[in-house]
Amino acid sequence: MPARVKAPPPREVKGRRWGPRAAQKGMGSEQVPGTEPSPAAAPHFLQSMREWGGGQASWVPAPLAVGGGARPPCPGGSPRPFGFSQAEVKPEPRLGAGLAPARTGLACAFTPLSPAPRLAFGRERTGSPSRRRRARDGARGPGSRPSLSAPQTAMLPRGCPRALGAAALLLLLLLGFLLFGGDLECARRAWGGAGSFLCALAPRIPQDGRPRGAAALDRDPPTDPGGHNRSDCVLPRPLPPRCELLHVAIVCAGHHTSRDVVTLVKSLLFYRKNPLHLHLVADAVARNILETLFHTWMLPAVRVSFYDADEPQPQVSWIPNKHYSGLYGLMKLVLPGALPPDLARVIVLDTDVTFASDIAELWALFAHFSAPSCPPLPDEQVIGLVENQSDWYLGNLWRNHKPWPALGRGFNTGVILLWLDRLRQAGWEQMWKLTATQELLTLSATSLADQDIFNAVIKGHPALVQPLPCVWNVQLSDHTLAERCYLEAADIKAIHWNSPKKLRVKNKHVEFFRNLYLTFLEHDGNLLRRELFGCPSPRPPEAEQLQQALAQLNEEDACFEFRQQQLTVHRVHITFLPHEPPPPRPHDVTLVAQLSMDRLQMLEALCRHWPGPMSLALYLTDAEAQQFLRFVEASEVLSARQDVAYHVVYREGPLYPINQIRNVALAQALTPYVFLSDIDFLPAYSLYDYLRASIEQLELGSRRKAALVVPAFETLHYQFSFPTSKAELLALLDAGSVYTFRYHEWPRGHAPTDYARWREAQAPYRVQWAVDYEPYVVVPRDCPRYDPRFVGFGWNKVAHIMELDAQEYEFLVLPEAFTIHLPHTPSLDISRFRSSTTYRGCLQALKDEFLQDLSRHYGAAALKYLTALQQPEAP
Repeated sequence: MPARVKAPPPREVKGRRWGPRAAQKGMGSEQVPGTEPSPAAAPHFLQSMREWGGGQASWVPAPLAVGGGARPPCPGGSPRPFGFSQAEVKPEPRLGAGLAPARTGLACAFTPLSPAPRLAFGRERTGSPSRRRRARDGARGPGSRPSLSAPQTAMLPRGCPRALGAAALLLLLLLGFLLFGGDLECARRAWGGAGSFLCALAPRIPQDGRPRGAAALDRDPPTDPGGHNRSDCVLPRPLPPRCELLHVAIVCAGHHTSRDVVTLVKSLLFYRKNPLHLHLVADAVARNILETLFHTWMLPAVRVSFYDADEPQPQVSWIPNKHYSGLYGLMKLVLPGALPPDLARVIVLDTDVTFASDIAELWALFAHFSAPSCPPLPDEQVIGLVENQSDWYLGNLWRNHKPWPALGRGFNTGVILLWLDRLRQAGWEQMWKLTATQELLTLSATSLADQDIFNAVIKGHPALVQPLPCVWNVQLSDHTLAERCYLEAADIKAIHWNSPKKLRVKNKHVEFFRNLYLTFLEHDGNLLRRELFGCPSPRPPEAEQLQQALAQLNEEDACFEFRQQQLTVHRVHITFLPHEPPPPRPHDVTLVAQLSMDRLQMLEALCRHWPGPMSLALYLTDAEAQQFLRFVEASEVLSARQDVAYHVVYREGPLYPINQIRNVALAQALTPYVFLSDIDFLPAYSLYDYLRASIEQLELGSRRKAALVVPAFETLHYQFSFPTSKAELLALLDAGSVYTFRYHEWPRGHAPTDYARWREAQAPYRVQWAVDYEPYVVVPRDCPRYDPRFVGFGWNKVAHIMELDAQEYEFLVLPEAFTIHLPHTPSLDISRFRSSTTYRGCLQALKDEFLQDLSRHYGAAALKYLTALQQPEAP
């Protein structure tokens, strides 16, 4: 049993009580006797220790005391002192036992391994100059070390050699190490690594439960200039190991929050230097959207796991909730049970949070939670939160305003650090359910969803919470007090649009925050496919195959752009806007088309002509996607249509991947049949009803494999009176206002439709496939997909019709159906096709490859295509 080390008894000097901490005065900060030195003073103090003892002083962070005293963090260990104060210094204290004060604030505690020598600095010493000079001269001789104050010299005989003093100090250091060595490793493990830190972060929640800082601005003077829950010093936050996997949980439901998740993830990816594992608790809509998005995004070192948000709903559905987030706003309460049981820690984020810093810095704050105790105690720190930056929980916003109970201003749950295994051990589920049940006896419902219940639990168990620096959740509500935080902060780490108005919130600095948000909203997500060098992570098989295929391309090849474009995997955000699936009908038809930004003006007219469901794929940049969103929201026609599904394929590469875009729209159609059209065509007003009736009449489906041909026409007039019937169309055709499609430029594309026969037809008639035939057809939803190798202009529809014929679809021309092409400026790809022989040569190479693949797949049935294409063109 090591000998008990005694500190010198305190002495009274002119009304002041001097103890081991009092000698730390004069180190660059205005402090009262008996308090901790400031962080700025620590280097001077350590240097003086080295000068006096001839060696290096060792320091470790004080553990975070919970409640009114210290707790042993490991078997065989003993709690370390937070430091001596006036009230704590006793005549013979035992180092490491019973010296941890109550949690009175965020403090930087410098705790020596042995009793700190009381060095006298500055002007804080008492007594006359002559008295101090006599004490100094008697304590040192010529060439000796800096002077020791009188209390310190009592520890060493006056006049002893310098070596004796150094030896005594080393002995004290050794004894201190023996006393504390038993739990050093435990403390280091709790802090996430070896070594020691200069500061220990403790929350501003004292024993009396009354918060300090911004939580008590209306009652107590702030303990720091801004009055916020933050450290009193600049805390060194060692980042997690370079390749440590960081876990992030997000609850998302519906179309709007799915878009918000994308912006949030962009901000995370922009700054991150660690691998991420995203845990998404999502409903069926959000999961369908985000699974497709992340699958096509192909982000290195990012794992995504999905959890059914509907499964834990019964656990929270009994709680009345007035918040606009609805039932999903309560889901964070059940995360400890919904997430995998082996997941120990996770950062939980609202979808309306935007990061402006590396999330690893936030993850590092787990190290400031109280050290684990053995056995675990029910009041360990398990939740990290930023203080609520409004007066909501103070209850004085309006008359009869009665919020849920909270400590002072309470805490905001937009950004949470959850220590999951501690939560589970503490009985979190029983704790929050009991609290919610008790509060609902007097309160009708939650107003702020899970945040109300979190605060009510913390009110009863204040030791559970670890307050986080305010910069990690700058809240931008209408009545926010966040200005007190960000005007003092060196930098902002994360902003939170926690008002229902979101970006339209009233705030004098909102333009600054809006620009930060828009930076990521419109940022090209393709640029975030960055490798984390030095952090190897396995790629999905499809990503590995793609990388190998791209590596085999020859950049000197004249058709390199075509080869590269057809291998590109584009990010896809399906159902970009809210969408209501059509009710199931046996003969229903979805119009399928693709478009780019320069064809947006066609959408309103198309919606007027086609009253049925549509699946439209748009090829856009991230910034154009936001312009499209605003365009739809501003249009009365488009915003009223909930049966139109818009799918964004994000732009990447120099050529237009037309067939890839078509396949996205085709894959998302939900009706049994699809009308494969183009965005610059307007169908007859009655075509939707006519197609459904024709499908039923012709008994298509399992009995008959057919492609219904809709004859195509065109007009060269921008101002055009659209015909309402076949008779009106024929009159316009005879008058020269309407032509058969591409009659002057590409008659072979639609000649097999036999327009002369169509003029007189009263019933559907069959036509044969011919070279370059590319009609617009109605086919079953499970028809062959478009060949993705065809990018840019040329042969993209021709190849698809050829494959339909190879699969023995019969082509039936409908006598009352028609669609009309409207004029527009030529696309860039058409211009390149017409002007570049290289472009046309590459297109011919793609044709030859397609025919070879067709022959291999369909065998002898494909010989007719080879024969037909080898015949000379008719004059």
